[in-house]
Amino acid sequence: MQKLSLNEIGQINLNVKNVEEAVCFYRDTLGLPLLFSMENMAFFNCNGIRLMLSVPEDESFNHPGSVIYFKTENLQGTYEQFREEGVAFTSRPHMVADMGQYELWMAFFKDLDGNVLALMSEITK
Repeated sequence: MQKLSLNEIGQINLNVKNVEEAVCFYRDTLGLPLLFSMENMAFFNCNGIRLMLSVPEDESFNHPGSVIYFKTENLQGTYEQFREEGVAFTSRPHMVADMGQYELWMAFFKDLDGNVLALMSEITK
């Protein structure tokens, strides 16, 4: 029998306190396309991967999320635009690794609920 394995992420969930406010931040500030929303959850398209923002349905789901890294071709420009729109960055764009043919740069920020997010860019040397 062939062993089954996982190889693709279909959806990532982040806990939020207020879906309506979170939709405004992710759609209007970050520019993510909103797929649809309901009373306690909203879904965005991240290049084929769904990002689900939801109010935890019970205490067992009420915990901090993982860091989500958003790719951008223009890290400095995106950083500056988001700062002008009030995004709370915890770090300036900085190189985290020299990968030989490119440098990996990141800048970290928080959403309205304190979830840590990041911008990332692979900058060719």
